[in-house]
Amino acid sequence: MSETHADSTPALFRPITIRGLTIRNRVWVPPLCQYSVTELDGVPHEWHLVHLGSMAAGGAGLVMAEATGVSPEGRISDHDTGIWNDEQAAAWSRITRFIRSQGAAAGIQLAHAGRKASVWAEFLRRPGSQPLDAGGWPTVSASAQAFEGLREPIALDEPGIRQVIEDFRAGARRAADAGFDLVEVHAAHGYLVHQFLSPLSNLRTDGWGGDLQGRARLLLEIVRAVRAEVGEEMPVFVRFSATDWVDGGWDEAQTAIVARWCREAGADFFDVSTGGLVANAHIPVFPGYQAPHAEYVGEHADVLVSAVGRITDARHADDLVSSGSADAVMFGRAMMRDPHFALRAAHELGAGTSMWPVQYLRARAEVNDGEW
Repeated sequence: MSETHADSTPALFRPITIRGLTIRNRVWVPPLCQYSVTELDGVPHEWHLVHLGSMAAGGAGLVMAEATGVSPEGRISDHDTGIWNDEQAAAWSRITRFIRSQGAAAGIQLAHAGRKASVWAEFLRRPGSQPLDAGGWPTVSASAQAFEGLREPIALDEPGIRQVIEDFRAGARRAADAGFDLVEVHAAHGYLVHQFLSPLSNLRTDGWGGDLQGRARLLLEIVRAVRAEVGEEMPVFVRFSATDWVDGGWDEAQTAIVARWCREAGADFFDVSTGGLVANAHIPVFPGYQAPHAEYVGEHADVLVSAVGRITDARHADDLVSSGSADAVMFGRAMMRDPHFALRAAHELGAGTSMWPVQYLRARAEVNDGEW
């Protein structure tokens, strides 16, 4: 968990080093799906550059690109970004160059949506799966069990599972070649890896299901493949949903055990969220409602963790880090509302102005009678 410092820098704005990467602060941007690939080819474009780049210029320490498909069928929708071919990697490289030029680290979430794939892009506001005759595609999962309101997936066979692992491995290689500083394996929010982890969605009786070790096998093999591909210097993150919010489902105790296994397999940091596997689960939402789950996983697995979920106040976030409850904080909607949230938080906490782009220096509160 977080180390102690004798200096007066607020904990939220102390750098953190993970393997060969030093990140300038603990104000991080989580993966935020944009559903904005207009050509439906997985290639990011100007929107993604401005969306992610503005947060880097706004002082964030880490800017994570959205859930990005490691294969065409792994996308949530046909408007999602991809990392399964060289054209996509080349487009991402333009974005990572800008993020890094602003002093932020660039990360990407490698994802496969499984049974929650092939849905309409969020802004289209259409329920259910995208029909096969309207651009949709067959989906896959641990078992042939549908997510509520979506079509039934195909249970992956052994060659299919091996292909998924290879797709994550190849995606990690392209991400490194595109200039990303770290990669994150998406094992949360009811998507494919989470579908294997949870006993509610994994009904298999072979070596990829059953007990916790069998259900965690896909994730562990992905982590090992990604680590082998990116080498020893690049950090590898894993995003977990620490609970399904349903009795008998995936929970924080299992998350902590598997996080420890992932660390042994080569993962370095754990981005702890919750939910997404079961529709209409009762989730008590309040500021920082998922932070206790991050703290639990960090303490019980002895791993580095980030907190996320309705955290919008700089002092609240700083308290989470300074207390050791989390090693970093992910700000999602707060960053979308204000891409310069990190600069504002630094001002509020008295963290200095070293993150300001030179083009914006004249806008600092220090030269405007203290007003933000």
